[in-house]
Amino acid sequence: MTAALAEQGTRPAPAATPPPAARGRRRRGLDQGVPRWQIYLPLCLYLLFTLVPFYWMLLFALRPAGSTALVPWPVTGEHFQKVWNERSFGVFFQNSMIVGVASLVMTTAVALAGGYALARFDFPVKKGFMLALLASQFIPGALMLVPLFEIFKNLQMINSLGSVVIAETVFQLPLSIILISGFIKNVPVSLEEQAWVDGCGRFRAFCAVVLPLLRPGLIAVGSFAFVHSWNHFLFALMFLSSQDKQTIPVGLNTLIGADSVDLGALAAGGVIAAVPVVIVFAFIQKWLITGFSAGAVKG
Repeated sequence: MTAALAEQGTRPAPAATPPPAARGRRRRGLDQGVPRWQIYLPLCLYLLFTLVPFYWMLLFALRPAGSTALVPWPVTGEHFQKVWNERSFGVFFQNSMIVGVASLVMTTAVALAGGYALARFDFPVKKGFMLALLASQFIPGALMLVPLFEIFKNLQMINSLGSVVIAETVFQLPLSIILISGFIKNVPVSLEEQAWVDGCGRFRAFCAVVLPLLRPGLIAVGSFAFVHSWNHFLFALMFLSSQDKQTIPVGLNTLIGADSVDLGALAAGGVIAAVPVVIVFAFIQKWLITGFSAGAVKG
């Protein structure tokens, strides 16, 4: 007992935790040597550089034709009515939504299967397959236009939205598989093993245990697939010939004439094209950042 007391007497006392006020002063002291204007001035310049093009687009879209005012007053919706009704932007919007949602679903479903295989199984060509996925990111889409066109022509899929969906899915799968694989690696295998012990098969255990934990990663991959398909111009231009099959990026291109450009209609079309993307990122930004950061961490 005496030895125990002596041992306790020789142990160093635990370090005292500084109060919250002291921790706050310590954090504030880290940037005391940096003037505030050196922080806010670059941020304001970057914000100005980012927002001025959007304001300029809104200005041309909302002010009357022929006006040179720097403030859109009186506000008019004639340009939106023109592009939506006369230039068939309602049809373009519907086609872009079909392509975006279909690409989202197909990319997410295939990336889930591929990412799970890379995260949970070992096979002889695993490293080579990962290297091929990474190397495919260096191949430009324009390089594959001719072989893709020949394939879709033989399958009689030219002038079909399905050809654009397949092309978009194929080109988005490598990055999506890598992200999903990294996210699944962060889910402990012991959780699935407990489900196996309880009688679940591999698929049921994946759906009941792993899939709910992948929500940030799925949102990140799905949003990336949707936005990329929504904005992509090249595949829709090459594989879709009739006007009733075209998407919004191709529709915007039709507003640019050989001799003149209707700036009001073009700006209104740009606003229509930007609104869905802004809404998507406004609602999912929290999960998007979490998904990309978690998918980039090696398990």
